[in-house]
Amino acid sequence: MRRLSSLMLGMLLGVSVSMDASAGAADTPPDSPETIHVNAIRNPEVRKYSAIVAGLDAFERGHRMAPAADVLRFRVERRAWTDKTPKPGEAPLALRLEGKDGFVLPLTLNDAVETIVPRSSAALAADSELVLNRKRRMVRVTPLVRSPGLPDNVRRLGDLRLECQVMVAIGKEELGLMRTLFVNSVLLTPNWCSFFKAERDGFPFEAPERLARATLREGDRTKDLPVEGRSFRTAMNDPDWSDEALIELAFEPVTGTAGETPRTAP
Repeated sequence: MRRLSSLMLGMLLGVSVSMDASAGAADTPPDSPETIHVNAIRNPEVRKYSAIVAGLDAFERGHRMAPAADVLRFRVERRAWTDKTPKPGEAPLALRLEGKDGFVLPLTLNDAVETIVPRSSAALAADSELVLNRKRRMVRVTPLVRSPGLPDNVRRLGDLRLECQVMVAIGKEELGLMRTLFVNSVLLTPNWCSFFKAERDGFPFEAPERLARATLREGDRTKDLPVEGRSFRTAMNDPDWSDEALIELAFEPVTGTAGETPRTAP
């Protein structure tokens, strides 16, 4: 039953949290008149602005877990199975909020391909959704909580705990009330992050590259975490580890020869 419940939650979060890209079927820029309005599609993999607001609310409620993280960010990246090398002539990645009656709110990406989505009563009233100038199933957008000053291969446990709360809040809004109540009944709790207690595998998070190992560290204590591909898992509600605990990620070496596609070393 535990394995089935974990699988069900993972599938639901996989649909609702790892957001797909554009509403159109082609690489049309956000300002193109040929962009199909996502309001007419209602693809469950497209992130609604109301779901983003639910994530902003969750970030504010749980900010004590990551007080140094000044704002909730959203990271835009190509999916793992896509070619990450830009194609010749490919337009720079762009995204915006788009809603009814011609509402448009462009969003800015920083050098790390992250964006901050503002609160906007006009975007809510327009029933807006996020639109990217990329083909569907090629790009995803995920919430990111990250305290400053950490190396790229280190995550803070409190940041991940808050990130989990944000992901679940977004997922519930995407799923809707009835499906959310169904998941609550299966997991026997409305707090989906707490379902992954210390004796279970833990909540899944994705790293930017394939992992060799992930180590939870606090003071002199360490704990090896389960890893699979680019994913690692850590328990969200284990009282033995504080929000200040750190997760150190070690990536698999990538090898290749000239003219060949690099491959991950065994």
